[in-house]
Amino acid sequence: MVLSRRTFSALAGTTALGLTLSGSDGAFARASAPTGPAPEPPGADGTRHTVGFDTYSMLVDGRRVVLWSGEVHPFRLPSPSLWRDVLEKLRAHGYNTISVYVSWNYHSPAPGQYDFTGVRDLDLFLRTAAETGLYVILRPGPYINAEVDAGGFPGWLTATRGTARTSDPTYLSYADEWLTAVNRIAVRHLYTHGGGTIVLYQLENEYANNVTSPRGLDYMAHLYAKVRADGIDVPLFHNDKGRNGYWAPGTFDTGGERGRYLYGFDGYPSPLAPPPDWGYYGIGGTKGGSTASPETPGLLAEFGGGWFDPWGGVEFDGKGYAESARTRDAAYERRFYLTNLANGIKVHNVYMTFGGTSWGWLPAPVVYTSYDYGAALDEARRPTPKLVPMHQLGHLLHSVPDLAKLDRAADIHVGARGGTSGADAGITAYHLVNPDTKAHFHILRNDRADDVLAAVPLDGVNDPLPVPVPGLDARLLATGLLLGRRTLRYSSAQPMLWLTAGRQDIAVFTGRKGEATQTAVECASEPTVTVLEGKAGHAYTSGALRVDARLGGLTRVLVEGGGTDAPLLLLLADDETSVRLWRYDTPSGPVLAYGPALLRTVALRDTAVHLTGDTVEAAELEVWGPRGMSEVVWNQSTLTVRATTSGSLRAEQRLPGVAAVRLPALGDWRFHAENPESDAEFDDSAWKIADRTSSYSTTPVPAGQPVLFADDYGFHYGDVWYRGRFTDAGAAGSVSLSYVTGTQGLLMAWLDGKPLGTHRMPVPDKSTVRQGTWSATATFPVRYGSGPHVLSVLVRRMQHDMDGAAKDTHKAARGLTAVTFAGASPAVTWRIQGEAAPDPVRGPLNHGGLHGERQGWHLPEFADGGWKAAEFPRAARGQGVAWYRTGFRLAIDPGVDASIGLTLTDDPARAYRVQIFLNGWNMGQYINDVGPQHTFVLPGGVLRTRGANTLALAVLSDGTTPAGPGEVKLTLMGSAAGGVPVTPVDSPGRAHAR
Repeated sequence: MVLSRRTFSALAGTTALGLTLSGSDGAFARASAPTGPAPEPPGADGTRHTVGFDTYSMLVDGRRVVLWSGEVHPFRLPSPSLWRDVLEKLRAHGYNTISVYVSWNYHSPAPGQYDFTGVRDLDLFLRTAAETGLYVILRPGPYINAEVDAGGFPGWLTATRGTARTSDPTYLSYADEWLTAVNRIAVRHLYTHGGGTIVLYQLENEYANNVTSPRGLDYMAHLYAKVRADGIDVPLFHNDKGRNGYWAPGTFDTGGERGRYLYGFDGYPSPLAPPPDWGYYGIGGTKGGSTASPETPGLLAEFGGGWFDPWGGVEFDGKGYAESARTRDAAYERRFYLTNLANGIKVHNVYMTFGGTSWGWLPAPVVYTSYDYGAALDEARRPTPKLVPMHQLGHLLHSVPDLAKLDRAADIHVGARGGTSGADAGITAYHLVNPDTKAHFHILRNDRADDVLAAVPLDGVNDPLPVPVPGLDARLLATGLLLGRRTLRYSSAQPMLWLTAGRQDIAVFTGRKGEATQTAVECASEPTVTVLEGKAGHAYTSGALRVDARLGGLTRVLVEGGGTDAPLLLLLADDETSVRLWRYDTPSGPVLAYGPALLRTVALRDTAVHLTGDTVEAAELEVWGPRGMSEVVWNQSTLTVRATTSGSLRAEQRLPGVAAVRLPALGDWRFHAENPESDAEFDDSAWKIADRTSSYSTTPVPAGQPVLFADDYGFHYGDVWYRGRFTDAGAAGSVSLSYVTGTQGLLMAWLDGKPLGTHRMPVPDKSTVRQGTWSATATFPVRYGSGPHVLSVLVRRMQHDMDGAAKDTHKAARGLTAVTFAGASPAVTWRIQGEAAPDPVRGPLNHGGLHGERQGWHLPEFADGGWKAAEFPRAARGQGVAWYRTGFRLAIDPGVDASIGLTLTDDPARAYRVQIFLNGWNMGQYINDVGPQHTFVLPGGVLRTRGANTLALAVLSDGTTPAGPGEVKLTLMGSAAGGVPVTPVDSPGRAHAR
């Protein structure tokens, strides 16, 4: 049955009293937990854990936790070694959780075949997440959208009976097969069992259709039952595509389970509008975001950390993902994400936090190769300024458990400092209180472009506190907050973290450089105050020590006595400095490090603290930690250190910056013309005969035509060739070729070996930017001689549409659909050829049906000694395909993490496109006259940074203009001293090594 909302809420309330329901002790909500320390960082510790929730937050082992999550897709980084790099960076910058799509098409080349080896090793990825200390939200679909081909559905599913994303039994049989395969791995990594760190599991994805019909209700109920039957016992949820209340608890049958399912929703608000209130302060009800499920914590399964860009770049006016990052910058994050926190969102996932690369034929038609997304960690794995607020807020949420349990408090009026009495500062103010600790939190949001100096009335403070709130930015304030053994009365700076190291407490506050700040700490008597670094004034009055400082660098103020035995070290940091402060929790207690560009790991052994991390510029290193520390080891080198008055150990010498990275010029190119399939005498006898008369495609088969759709013949990715033979064309003066592709698809045709011409789909504009399927008819004039004729056609399909509306749009045809002759109806027999069998290492999405791909011209072991020499820039003219290959060697120091790309530039009027193969891996597609992408990331592991590499370019040109390539060069996108060990991914099994 489907539970009514009232019935479900009553039963969920029973769960909140601490009862274990449905016979599982793995995932349930206990009695409402008091505010207390956050759980220890998770790991695969072999211990059983409980994972549940109540109305406030997630509960792990009975402790409250805010899941501060970043979306990461391992399939968009085909280098398992670098998964660790990305995950360590996210953990270091304050994330405690990652959200992970698993893409069905990436793992399944054919029905019943599932590959989780090499770059597809989900088990390895989940192990790495656990070793890094990150919770995991797993999202295996079956449908994921994600701007990937067919929304994650495998190519072979496009040619099957049954309606996807419904209770159709044929589709369910395939979906169950997929879930069985992925859940067999997932169940080993559940945090409840101690084998990994999965704490949440998503059913389906943004399913906004069939929400009241049996085909939808039964579908969701089937998935729920299937996942539970497979042994997944952590809480489940679905992500509502908007704020509709779809699939909230009680709206579909969960087999009698109660209290183990949450409502989640997605949101991508415009950065040009004020942040929306999707919870405590919103409109309420089923349309209000988290208020659609008042008995479960607010769960934002996807909140925009950027946005995707289409071919041609119309979304960001041709400026690419740099513009996405600019419009959704660090100030955007503070303004929008703090608004979410104020609204009770306690599971907050940023999509994307590392976007990566849609390499090969992975991207959906609506995006190009790069999936940088304007994310906080860019496509080349480089930190961006967007990590600053994430770093601050993530560490704050870990250090301040009060934030996991908040109620609305009385509204306050924020005035303008220096204005007339009662003047409105134009600030949106949120006031929240922890019901247990009585700590108060104020979130001040400025939706105007002008900076404001606000006057904020605070509980227990006589006069309104002056607080600078920059334009289009936000600030969090706290009062009554415990900082170890002292209590914060107020601060105009934003708290970032506190910890106890040795015998002292340390508290960090942050803000914009140059801001004047006031911070008051309660003291029973006047304390001893020492300004250790920077400039600060201080005074003791009304039972509190007030410290005034202007932010710049790191200001240190040591507070001793005043009725408390433990000293308090106040660290006041501007934003730039704050991201050089790193907290790391160890079994012996927390460690705080200051100085380097990144802190990856910390381990305490006897009296030594061992740290690993990265530097870019030369940097200081200072470490606070448990008592007994006397030695510091950085990246396996023992440093000379001295004790400081701050209670730390400071290295006597600065850590060295990164050494220069030199990249070779690319030359010694070799060239070979392609497309023998266009020749009249080409032997196509081994090709498949295209003679089917019916199809499961959503595209109708034209009357009187055979099925020509590529998927019906088992060709799902990349280019596809057709050859049609006929004899009597009569007086036909033209031939019309109807075809269907994804965005920026094209068709080339030859008759009896002579070019007829090329047709291409238009570049998307703002009205067609999300159109994933394009159809057109190309008409070419023809002339015939006597005898038999051969019509050769090459179609670049540009991937399958996604199925976001659950209408089987992924089954729209790709390739030719119909061929007609004006004035004649010759009988044409067709043969078709697409991609060869999937590469066992690189997977089914790596290559398509070009002749060179089928012959292995893209592979490093191919012998090209007989090819002709060539030089760039090129200016060849002609319709068809040409290949270029070269080799180069790199000798980058193993202690340097270098992010390297390949940059192609040319006259934008030249019409051609390039498939880029590095060591056999298809790293993406460049369209010279469309763009906007010019630089393609070459990830380490695919790229051998110490050794030989092979670069192959397959150039497809329409013959209307000279075709390049023009300039092709290696580009250093960033580098750091440190990094992680990287293993090549060029042979089976080697990708597993570390």
